[in-house]
Amino acid sequence: MTTTRKSNFSAGLRTTILMATLGGLLVAIGYAIGGIQIASVFLAIALLMNFVAFFFSDKIAIKASGAKPLSEQEAPRLYQMVRELTTRAGLPMPRLYMIPSEQPNAFASGRGPKNSVIAVTSGITKLLSEDELRGVISHELAHISNRDILTQSVASAIGAMITYLAYFFLWFGGDDESPLGLIGSLALVLLAPLAATLIQLAVSRQREYAADATGAQFTNNPESLASALLRLEEGVQAHPMHVNQATESMYIVKPFKAGGIAGLFSTHPPIEERVRRLRQMRPSLG
Repeated sequence: MTTTRKSNFSAGLRTTILMATLGGLLVAIGYAIGGIQIASVFLAIALLMNFVAFFFSDKIAIKASGAKPLSEQEAPRLYQMVRELTTRAGLPMPRLYMIPSEQPNAFASGRGPKNSVIAVTSGITKLLSEDELRGVISHELAHISNRDILTQSVASAIGAMITYLAYFFLWFGGDDESPLGLIGSLALVLLAPLAATLIQLAVSRQREYAADATGAQFTNNPESLASALLRLEEGVQAHPMHVNQATESMYIVKPFKAGGIAGLFSTHPPIEERVRRLRQMRPSLG
């Protein structure tokens, strides 16, 4: 198994473990509050929320970002680049959008390869070289290929249900026969949403690492994405952009500078670590 395949397998395994933990936490909390019936109800609600988020993810993301459809006449080189990369990756051509923002950034969305969109800001087309932009587009295509929108939708839905479940218990109380004591009840209300958030953010970071690795395979040049990430980080600081927190994790780099406690509470891994991993791939890709 090559270094790149090992990296992808490792990222996928960690994501699977995190997702299983998140789902298990939801069911366990429901069971602790009201037994198997409550656990089943909240799991069903989470799945319904996931279904809605999954099937309308592209429309939600486009509307939230203010992106507009981008025609081939407006961006012929970008269309040519995306066509070349989708052919190499074995993916259908996504719909392309432009976000009217000077901040250099991009995201992909859609419930699957046949219903995907890629949106780039006007700023990213000005800042990056063609080779760097190719690295960014490959990263976004990797999200589509890896079906990360589905993964993120599931994580977000279950995480939200854990938080709502904790608030439900806070305001309405649990089953009188609940196995939770006073200390357990307080721990549930205070710690369950925090745990769900940390796991959800960890899932997001793992999918970014995996998309970096897969995108580098599409171009056979990890340095193009590594260089782009460094320039994008500088561009984000120079041109702040306000985005909906629900879509923040979709962008290739965090749309605003993180402050306070970093790491655990970030939707994105540190740029330095992403670049380090990409540059380690160069020997394996040749």
